[in-house]
Amino acid sequence: MLILIAIAAFVATMLGGLFALRLKDRLHLILGFSAGAVLGVAFFDLLPEAVELAGEGTEPSFVFLIVALGFTLYLLLDRLFFLHGHGGHEHTDEDAHAAHCRLSADEAGNRGAFGAGSLSAHSFIDGLAVGLAFKVSPAIGLVVALAVLAHNFSDGINTVSMILKNAGSRAKALRWLLVDALAPVAGIALSYFFVVRAELLGLILALFAGSFLYIGASDLLPESHHAHPVRWTTISTVLGIGALFLITRFAGV
Repeated sequence: MLILIAIAAFVATMLGGLFALRLKDRLHLILGFSAGAVLGVAFFDLLPEAVELAGEGTEPSFVFLIVALGFTLYLLLDRLFFLHGHGGHEHTDEDAHAAHCRLSADEAGNRGAFGAGSLSAHSFIDGLAVGLAFKVSPAIGLVVALAVLAHNFSDGINTVSMILKNAGSRAKALRWLLVDALAPVAGIALSYFFVVRAELLGLILALFAGSFLYIGASDLLPESHHAHPVRWTTISTVLGIGALFLITRFAGV
C-alpha cells in the first residue's frame, strides 16, 4: 500500500509542476493561484494538523508561538541574506524594475532555491507523516495519505513557481520539481526505520506553517500582481485558497 502511495505522490507532484511549466507564459496567474494554495495549505492543512498532533499536553498558544517563529525565521533569512524587497506603492514601474534589476542573479537564485527547498522539506515531512500514520493504524494512515495526495499537485505548481519567479531556468525548475516529487517518497521510506513522537511532528508542522504564511503573503502574492491586472490575479489567488479548502475537506483533514 505504501509503495503505491509513494508512486502516486511522485506522479501527482510531477504533473503539477509540468502544468506550471506549460503555462509559464501566464506566470502571474500561476503565481496568484500558487499564493492561494500555499496559504490554503498553511491554514487548512498544516495548522489544524499541528494543533491536533501536539495534543492535550501542549497549549495551542505554544503551537502558534512556533508558527510565529517559523514566520520570523523565514523573514530574517529573506531580508538579511537574500536582500529581498518589493517596490512600494510610491514607486513607479520603472523604479520597481530598476530595483529588481539590481538584485543579482545569484541572490535571486538563492531565494528561489530556498523557497523550493522549504516546500520540498514540507513534502518530505508529508511522506514521513504518512508512513508514521500507517504504523498507528491503516485507517488513520489512509486518511493522512489522502490528504497528502490531495495537495501534491499544488505542491508541484508551487515549487516550479518559486523557481520561475526568481528568474530560474526551465532546467532548474525541473530539477527542483524532481526533488519535491521524490521528497514524500523519501519520507515514506525513512518512516520504516524510526518513530517520531506526534507532539514533535506537530511542532515541526507549525514551523512550516509559519514559513508558508510568509512565502504566500509576502512573496508569491505581491509578485503575482506586480505589473499585471489585479483583478485576474486576485481571482487566481481566491481559487487557490478555495481549491485547497475543498481538497482538505474532501480528504477528511
